[in-house]
This record gives sequence, structure tokens and C-alpha cells, in this order.
Amino acid sequence: MMGTTDHGVVRPLTAVAWTSNTSTCPKDFTLINITEDGANANFTRSFAIRSGYYLCYSKDTSGGMVVSDIQVITDKDAIPHGFCFIAEHLEPKATVWKKKRICVRVVPVGSVDTAVLDIKLTAKSKMMLQHYTCVGDIHGYVLWCRKGHFTSTTPQVKPRNVSLGLRRLSLELPPTPQPLRASNPPQVPNGKISYRRHSLHVNESLDKPADSSIQVITALDGVPFSLNPKFNIQPNATTPQLNNIRIKSLQDIENEYNYTFAVEELAAKRARPLVSTSSAAQ
Repeated sequence: MMGTTDHGVVRPLTAVAWTSNTSTCPKDFTLINITEDGANANFTRSFAIRSGYYLCYSKDTSGGMVVSDIQVITDKDAIPHGFCFIAEHLEPKATVWKKKRICVRVVPVGSVDTAVLDIKLTAKSKMMLQHYTCVGDIHGYVLWCRKGHFTSTTPQVKPRNVSLGLRRLSLELPPTPQPLRASNPPQVPNGKISYRRHSLHVNESLDKPADSSIQVITALDGVPFSLNPKFNIQPNATTPQLNNIRIKSLQDIENEYNYTFAVEELAAKRARPLVSTSSAAQ
């Protein structure tokens, strides 16, 4: 396939650039010094200037990028979206003629299946290259490119052998600690006060961590807590000390807080004063 394969591996272009000669050509780049029809591929600005510049390309995929497309545009054309001008590796004070420029689209290697596999130059526009597409003419030469599928050289991650001991340490998670429950709840008479005190005791047990060596600090640490003395239950008492608490029946509550809204209803039923038409005319 004319330089696009290497032991069955199809490698895409990863960069295209201008260079003055072999000394300025970057490493891992291939300089195109001869066209396909045998002419010198030295780009010069005029016949009076002997020194010029060459086109070069790279297929080094270590950077993880590939050239997916290439175009030739004039200085009056806007650069297409996603394209960039090729780099210049020239000698000091050397410049590239900007009348026509080459731009490429560089994308991550894993984002495309096809890319530019090769580029070539011809000096005669009538010469055709098989399997290549004409990109355009530039400074007396014709640029050709060949696109197609390429072989991905991205290394695949191989699974590592993990010993049984390390696998148990890294993969097996410790069992989820179950909430603690009170093993011997206090035996107190049934009632709202007893139930509240029992709930406080259970909550204190649930707040304790499963590992007794770990101390958990909460916002209530250091705040003293005690029940009102009138709600305390004596250890030897059979009934709570509820002498000061009066339990009201439903009828007592209705008698104490009953309100008929009679005043509001009377105010709502009052008729608005009528204004006679004779008074309004005066």
C-alpha cells in the first residue's frame, strides 16, 4: 500500500509540518524530498531563491492523536471548523509562503475509525495516483492523500494476577455492623413517661459505635441532661409520682376551650347602612 503498512499494521498520520531540510526535520518525521513523478519537492517562493522548505509527516502514535482530514486553502478562505494550520520547523529567518496553506484536523485516536494514512506530492497536475484523493495544488505541486481504516496501536490493559490474600484484603468488604439493641431494658410501668425514658435508653445504645475502641463525638457531648424531679420514678415505688398532674377528660377540655364565635357571626350578619338616592344627589 505504498508505505502505509508495516508488517501488516496500517499506521495513520499523526502530524504534518513544514521543514527547511533534514537537520530541522523533527524526530520521527519523514521528509518528502521527491515527488511521485521524480521532481524535486523543494517548495520555493521564487526561482531566485535556491533554499526552500519541504513537507514532512509523522506516524508516531505515542501522543494519542491522528490526522483525520487534510485540506488546502487560500489566504482568503477561513480555516474550517476543527482544523489547524500545520506546524513549521524552519531555519531562522525562513518563512513559508502564505498564498496557500495546508490545514489538518487532529483528533484523538480512539474517536475515529478512519484517518489519513499517507500523503504524496506530484509536480504535474495531469498525473493521477491510484487509491489517492487530490487535496489541491499548492505552489506548483499537487498534494494527494489516502484515507482508510487503520490499526489501533493503543496498548490494552492486561489484568494483573492478584494473590488470594491481597484479593481478600482489597475486594472483600467487612460486614455491615448491625444496630445494637438494649439487652436488658428497664422494667417500668406502662405509660407515656416510662415509654419516653425507655426510648432515650434505646437511642443511647444505638448511638454507640460497633467498635467500642472508636469514640464518636456529637454536639450533645458535655451538655448535662436530667429529668424534671416531678417526673422521676422512685425505685421502690409501684406507681409514678403524678400527684401534680391532672388528667383532663374530653368534656373538660371542651368546656375550658369551647368558643362559639357568636360575636363574629353577629358582626357578619349586620346589614350595611343604606344610603338614599336623595341624600346622594345632595
